[in-house]
Amino acid sequence: MKICRFNENRLGVVEGDVVRDVTAALDALPASRYPFPSHDVLIANLAQIRTIAAELAPHARIFALADVVLRTPVANPGKIIAAPVNYRKHLKEVLDDPHLHHDNQINHIQRAGLFLKATSSVVGAGEGVALRHLERRNDHEVELAVVIGKTAANVSKQRALEHVAGYCIGLDITIRGPEERSFRKSPDTYTVLGPWLVTRDEIDDPGALDFSISVNGELRQQSNTSELILGVPELIEFASSFYALQPGDVIITGTPEGVASIRPGDVMAAQIEGIGSMRVDVRGA
Repeated sequence: MKICRFNENRLGVVEGDVVRDVTAALDALPASRYPFPSHDVLIANLAQIRTIAAELAPHARIFALADVVLRTPVANPGKIIAAPVNYRKHLKEVLDDPHLHHDNQINHIQRAGLFLKATSSVVGAGEGVALRHLERRNDHEVELAVVIGKTAANVSKQRALEHVAGYCIGLDITIRGPEERSFRKSPDTYTVLGPWLVTRDEIDDPGALDFSISVNGELRQQSNTSELILGVPELIEFASSFYALQPGDVIITGTPEGVASIRPGDVMAAQIEGIGSMRVDVRGA
């Protein structure tokens, strides 16, 4: 199932070029009061929501996909976990280009570890990217995003995919410079998730997906997730050995070679096999 958030927090099921409005399924979510849960309650209750959505969908109001504003499919991620230089060719690209590494120490991912991005940086495809510090280089990075579906702590790679709710496309927008990664990658709108959540059962192997990104029609990055240094199971094992992963936490798995700058007025078009494609407009903040 392809599940989206659209317009003013509506819930939809995507079928071809239409969205079926199944917002009424949200009535099944448990009521909350302060202190609110630190995880995403929709993702934590995804199985129940899917069942109800499937019942509602045949009779639901239909919207043309082209006419809706797509929001991030995960409204309240507790953590955005990012994998640095997790493709071999991108590692070489960064090491060879001082405009990318800015004399920062670049390590293999096993030594560098993972890093966190601010959850306030998350937007959906329809909301676009608002660039800051235009005097500096701002780059696109396209990645497979993995949404955790149930609590995972010290999970082995053999059991890791059991803890996945689904997948989406992730754009990790980056300001180049000497500061720490998380600082340069966490401005508002610098994490784009979308266009929807594809549930785990629709992706047989997250380690064998073609993906790409074009800017203004020019192909910039193209690869396959088989080129990951640490694949999805290994990333879940690695991350969950340091902290518990909660429903709605997102792991963006790393980007391949071909990162390049974007400017206000650009249009990014990203796609991942089995998930779909999304258009993201770029503007100034």
